[in-house]
Amino acid sequence: LNLIHLSAKSLAQVKRNVLHHMPICLCLSHQTSIVSVVYTQSEILQKEVYLFERIDSQNRDNMKHLKAICFLRPTKENVENLIQELRRPKYSVYFIYFSNVISKSEIKALAEADEQEVVAEVQEFYGDFIAVNPHLFSLNLSGVARGRSWEPTLLPRTTQGLTSVLLALKKCPMIRYQLSSDMAKRLGESVKQIITKEYELFDFRKTEVPPLLLILDRSDDAITPLLNQWTYQAMVHELLGLNNNRIDLSRVPGISKDLKEVVLSAENDEFYANNLYLNFGEIGTNIKNLMEDFQKKKPKEQQKLESISDMKAFVDNYPQFKKMSGTVSKHVTVVGELSRLVSERQLMEVSELEQELACQNDHSSASQNVRRLLQNPRVSEMDAVRLVMLYALRYERHSSSILPGLMEELNRKGVSEKHCRMVTSMVEYGGKRVRGSDLVNPQDAVAITKQFFKGLKGVENVYTQHAPLLQETLDQLIKGRLKDSHFPYLGPSSLRDRPQDIIVFVIGGATYEEALAIYNLNRTVPGVRIVLGGTTIHNTKRSESSTTPRDLFASVKLHPDIAIRHPLFDTRSTHMIKMTLPNTMVFSVLLYDPTSVTGLV
Repeated sequence: LNLIHLSAKSLAQVKRNVLHHMPICLCLSHQTSIVSVVYTQSEILQKEVYLFERIDSQNRDNMKHLKAICFLRPTKENVENLIQELRRPKYSVYFIYFSNVISKSEIKALAEADEQEVVAEVQEFYGDFIAVNPHLFSLNLSGVARGRSWEPTLLPRTTQGLTSVLLALKKCPMIRYQLSSDMAKRLGESVKQIITKEYELFDFRKTEVPPLLLILDRSDDAITPLLNQWTYQAMVHELLGLNNNRIDLSRVPGISKDLKEVVLSAENDEFYANNLYLNFGEIGTNIKNLMEDFQKKKPKEQQKLESISDMKAFVDNYPQFKKMSGTVSKHVTVVGELSRLVSERQLMEVSELEQELACQNDHSSASQNVRRLLQNPRVSEMDAVRLVMLYALRYERHSSSILPGLMEELNRKGVSEKHCRMVTSMVEYGGKRVRGSDLVNPQDAVAITKQFFKGLKGVENVYTQHAPLLQETLDQLIKGRLKDSHFPYLGPSSLRDRPQDIIVFVIGGATYEEALAIYNLNRTVPGVRIVLGGTTIHNTKRSESSTTPRDLFASVKLHPDIAIRHPLFDTRSTHMIKMTLPNTMVFSVLLYDPTSVTGLV
């Protein structure tokens, strides 16, 4: 269930099927940076893609010497834009790929618009989501709830994205959901309806143990998104923000022009891929080793060019040297900025207290330490609010709770009234009254901590004691101990054997800490493959307009319309339907069964 590697395997098919040594124009319904995340500029040119256009742009020139590949979600707006495009085609041939199921009536409308018969192909490929990591996907949706119910327009959108994941993975799963969440039940029922309606699409080869879709609600664990992170990818997203694999460093003091925006992609950056899940201390050591390796190679590249052979050797080695130079500069800058923020915001001290609040059961110590840090002028407003939120979630019903006093400390610190209100809202969102699980059981916390420390040494472990609730939930699921009374099946059937393929979906968003837990489970539990997804991916930053608990955590900002990294084209699909439509246009509509899934845009 490797989302990115499987999708990369399909890329070669694109060139074989479509790119026949002729310039290509991609018509995208939103920003053209979608493809730029997948390919470097040189890779795009190698694939003979020379032009990027938005299909809703009104100022495009006629270029009949170009073919057009259109990557679109099958929305009414996109279909209408495509109809207008086909009535006045600007390119010689159109290859149209929808990232989800399109209705026959919409295909008919496209056929009627194609009077000049410029459409060569229409296909469905199931890529209506964002593959962030090999085992992590997002739907890029925020604000999915209205109170404790679905935002009406976003339940269908979430259903489409989740069923797209299932189709891409070729899984027709049994469904379990979190009983304490009406939203989880409604999403499960909605997905089940699509599976029933599109039963032919979900008619995959039966396995001995059916796959399982587990639908959870973020409100069951509101603590995990509030914690500072110390592994590379999670830390970058928490402190700097990952946006389409890009980091905006323009506000970093003294930043050079060419480093104001940098790209972090595990697909194209070996150092990043190797350090994705390592902690901050290990990253610092590896950065040092990377620089030393670079310094060893640098003199050789700057030696005198005294002969033709010297020049030839320099030219041959220069691209690799240049790439290494860029990698060193990028990661030294990123790690340097992370280090600056850790020091400036006292994050080591803040994080240690966060871990104490999340994992331990000493109210007296927690109360003193929270009050002490709130009085520290170097602790930022948002860090102070998060500490009070964690205290409130942890000790909301403690007989000696000092929450009113902590709220007064926030006021004295100058925290805005809006941010102060978020503490109360967070308890209403993820407090004991609404949780289906006990987030912190003292005995469980001690057991988890002992297990985590087993075989590990070093001061940094104090910052990574916390294990997300999802880790315990999956451990119980794999062992067959997850209670049906808390996580019922949708329908009469249930699994008797240990599940082998598990898709976990979190309404309200997943976190990189949970993704790390999934990564470790996939490595250590034989015979079990797990994929994690969510409506978004959280960090604890938020915009000034955030006013509700579900909007508290800033989300990965990706493109809202086309959520694909690698377009999927599979000539081995088992479903091919030819429909004769008006105006003598024959469409080959591929009800596409992809062998892989899409990646991050």
